[in-house]
Amino acid sequence: MTLTHKFLTFFLAVSFLSCSSENEYLELTDDVTIDIDSNSDLEILAETLNLPANSFNYENVILPNHFLANGTAQEDNTPNNNPITDEGATLGRVLFYDKQLSVNNAVSCASCHDQSTGFSDVNTLSVGFNGELTARNSMVLANAKFYDNGRFFWDERAESLEEQVLLPIQDAVEMGLTLDELESKLQNEAYYSVLFTRAFGDDEISSERIALALAQFVRSMVSYQSKYDEGLAQTNNQNANFPNFTASENLGKNLFFSNRTRCSDCHDTNAFVGDRARNNGLDAVLTDEGRNDGEFKVPSLRNIELTAPFMHDGRFSTLEEVIEHYNSGVQNSADLDGRLRQGNGVRRLNLTDAEKQALVDFLRTLTDEEFIFDEKFSDPFVNNE
Repeated sequence: MTLTHKFLTFFLAVSFLSCSSENEYLELTDDVTIDIDSNSDLEILAETLNLPANSFNYENVILPNHFLANGTAQEDNTPNNNPITDEGATLGRVLFYDKQLSVNNAVSCASCHDQSTGFSDVNTLSVGFNGELTARNSMVLANAKFYDNGRFFWDERAESLEEQVLLPIQDAVEMGLTLDELESKLQNEAYYSVLFTRAFGDDEISSERIALALAQFVRSMVSYQSKYDEGLAQTNNQNANFPNFTASENLGKNLFFSNRTRCSDCHDTNAFVGDRARNNGLDAVLTDEGRNDGEFKVPSLRNIELTAPFMHDGRFSTLEEVIEHYNSGVQNSADLDGRLRQGNGVRRLNLTDAEKQALVDFLRTLTDEEFIFDEKFSDPFVNNE
């Protein structure tokens, strides 16, 4: 087995000079730790992957105060046993884009979660490894870290992100592998020996470690640099008119946070995400039970402009259709969320055309181009066609 890391730690008693070799990394703490990658390991990675000489920063991203305010920080679902590390998230990034995670090497996680669309899918239903369609529209992954109850999928059947990331791999339509088959496939790749050792200290490849690394990468996908964030940073008050907004965008923002629409009751905090699955009145007679009685996970609205089609079944192709649903199309049922009710009936918003357009304009201010073009979330494979 190739030895990918050599560690030498000693206490400083005198001043010292660091070595100048391009393959050495020197970290100064109370000790000195010298981490040396052998040339052969670097060559192994370079044959397949386009990774930076120094890892991208995943673990020490400083999120701005305006983003973490309004309860966002309290929504963090990162477990104590799986904090984000640079090496773990890098491994997760490679796994996320590797088509070997499907039985016939046809699809990867990224096939249904495209960075350019906020890690969503433009198709109403996603296409699995053998051409069959999934039962529901692919959910967005951005800001998955900020959902306190930690459940995932539209029906919230996965109790954690670590559980969620392995289920599509095993799904008979999506990727079609058993976990034993997954481990065997990855053990045949020399670059995974290097990456697992970097992330976990040795080259053991297990489904548990795969889950940890994938979850780290997904949690690192935090979008916080939109036009809305710029305005909030300038005012520190979501209810104030933002100086960088148009009149229509400010009108839409004020409507979004108003008691009249109550949009922010379900899309809360600066992550614009819900607290649990809810029935949002799509159907009076249920065709999909969701988690229970037509309840579905409330996704983040970050980058919503890019993530069409919308809803668990992709029934709406535009934001205008989504707004009109809440304005006039909510269907009554016994389990309709109370925020959409008025007495025994359905609450109608009675928005004007200008107000509906203003809400759409506001939602578009949540688009974060820095995020969708960030190289550290992109495909690292040299050839991945």
